[in-house]
Amino acid sequence: MVETIYKKVDLSLGGLIQDIRLGRIGLPDLQRPFVWTNQKVRNLFDSMYRGYPVGHLLLWENGVAGDRQIGADAKQLAPDVVIVDGQQRLTSLFSVMTATEVVRSDFSRGRIRIAFNPLDEKFDVTSAAIEQDPTYIPDISRVWSDETDLFELRDEYLEGLRSVRDVSRDEVRAIQKALSRLESLSSYPFTAQQLPPDLTEEDVAEIFVRTNYEGKKLNQADFILTVMSVFWDEGRAALEEFCRQCRQPAENGSPSPYNHIIRPHPSQMLRVGVGLAFRRARLRSIYTILRGKDLETGGFSGERREVQFARLREAQIKALNVQHWHDFLQCVRLAGYRHRKVINAANTLLFSYILYLIGRTELKVEEHALRAAIAQWFFMASLTGRYTGAAETAMESDLAMLRDVSTADEFLAKLAQTCTIALTGDFWTVTLPNELATSAANSPSLSALEAALVILNAPVLFSEFSVAEMADPALQGAKTIERHHLFPRGHLAKIGVSARRDVNQIANYAYVEWMDNVKIGSRSPADYVPEMMELASQKFTTAQLKEMHVLHALPDGWE
Repeated sequence: MVETIYKKVDLSLGGLIQDIRLGRIGLPDLQRPFVWTNQKVRNLFDSMYRGYPVGHLLLWENGVAGDRQIGADAKQLAPDVVIVDGQQRLTSLFSVMTATEVVRSDFSRGRIRIAFNPLDEKFDVTSAAIEQDPTYIPDISRVWSDETDLFELRDEYLEGLRSVRDVSRDEVRAIQKALSRLESLSSYPFTAQQLPPDLTEEDVAEIFVRTNYEGKKLNQADFILTVMSVFWDEGRAALEEFCRQCRQPAENGSPSPYNHIIRPHPSQMLRVGVGLAFRRARLRSIYTILRGKDLETGGFSGERREVQFARLREAQIKALNVQHWHDFLQCVRLAGYRHRKVINAANTLLFSYILYLIGRTELKVEEHALRAAIAQWFFMASLTGRYTGAAETAMESDLAMLRDVSTADEFLAKLAQTCTIALTGDFWTVTLPNELATSAANSPSLSALEAALVILNAPVLFSEFSVAEMADPALQGAKTIERHHLFPRGHLAKIGVSARRDVNQIANYAYVEWMDNVKIGSRSPADYVPEMMELASQKFTTAQLKEMHVLHALPDGWE
C-alpha cells in the first residue's frame, strides 16, 4: 500500500467558517489573489443545497506567522493551518455566510451577496431587481447571522410575500422547510487532505503547483509567483501593491504608478522583471531557474537559487520604479497612444517597457534619444501586431537580438533597423491598406490611425478642437468625440447596405464631436456635409478645411 504524506480530515463548513473567523485557518502567500465570480459562488451554494459534492480541500499544518487571512477584517489569532488548495471556495463561502468583505482580483474590496427564493428553492446573484422582489431573501448571510432568528426571518419573509399575494398553508410549510435546509448548510461536510507541519514551504509549493497543474488552473506566471511567495514574499507583495496603485490615484499627491494607459496585473509586471533580469520571454524555464535548478544536471542548489533571486530582485526594483514607469509611459504618449482603448495588446506595451529599461538602466542611453526610439518601436509593434499570436516567441527573438549589444549606439541602431525591416514600402502600400479594409473595432490599424491623428495634431472633423485634446483620458467619463459613420447606418439601410462589414468599415469612420454626431443623425452625407461645411467655414479658411479633409483621408467630393 502506498504511504501518503497527508492525512484525511473530515470537517463541517460551519467549523471551517468559525476557524477562519477566529484566524486559526489562514490563506498562505503562495495563493493567487482573486476570488470566484459571483455567478460561480451562486452555483456553489446551489450544488451544496442539493447535496452535490463540491471537491476536496488541501490544508497544511504550518503555524508560520504572517500568512494572509481570508477577508479584509482583522482576526483574533495567527493561523496555524493554511489553505493550499480550495481557497476560492472557502473565501467565497466565508464572504457570503459572514457578510465579510474580501479583496478581489482588481484589489478592490467588496462583498459577495447571494439571494435565495424559498418557494422555488433557487439561488441568484443579488441585484437591484431582486432587492425589490418579495419572493427573494436578497442576502442569505442573514440566515447564519448571530443577530437573526430563523423564525423571525421566516415571518418577515412571509409578511413581505403576503403584501403582494395570498400564501397557502402548503407554501408556508415549503418555505419553512427550504429555510431550514438552507441554514443546515453550516453542517455541510468537507473532506480535507491535511499536510504535516514538517514539510518545507518548497515542498508545499511543489504540491500546490502539481495539484493545480493537473487541473490546468495555473499558467507559467502563476508558477513563478508561487515560488516568489515561498522564497521572496516581499517581491510578490510589491508586485501586487504596484498594480493596486495603478488603479487609483494617490490621495495625498505622493508619487504613484496610476495612469490612464494600462492597469497591469502582477503576472504582467512579473514578465517585465523576468525579461530584464534574464533576457528571456518564455516563462517555462524561469520557474525551474528560480528554484535553483541546474538545467544541465537537473539538480537543485540553494546557492544558485539565491543568485537567481538576487538578479530578479534587482530587475524588479527597476521595473517598479515609479519614475522609470512614468518616463516610459511618456514614450507611449509620444507615439500618439493616450488611453487604454487604443492599446490593443498589453504584451506590446510590457515588452516595450523591458526594452526601455534595458536602454535606460543597463546601456545608459540618453533619455531623449531613448524616448524617441521606444516611441517608434511601440508604434511599429502595435501597428504590425508584433506581439499578438505567438507573443513569447517574438519577444524571445527580439531579446536574443540584443544579447550581444553593449553600447547605447548599438542599441538604438538595432531598434531602428528592426523598425525599418518591419515597416517596408510594401507594408505601407500593400499590407496596411488591406488591413484597413476591416470592420474590427479593436483593429491595430485603427488605433494607429488615431495615434497618427494625435501626433499630427489633426482637428476633429468640422471642429476647432484637436483629436489629441478630445481624446484626453481625463475627459473619457464625459461625451466628447464619437466615431461617426460618414455614411450613417440609417442612410445605408435605406439604400440596401446592411452588412456589418460594409457599414463599419474603418474608411466609413471619422472622429466628430458628439453634438455634431447627434445633429447629423441618419442623414445622407450629401445632405449634412454642406450644412456642416457652412458652419465650419466660419471658423476655418479654405486651406484649413482642405487640410482637415486630407488628415481624415476624405477625397474631394466624397459625400
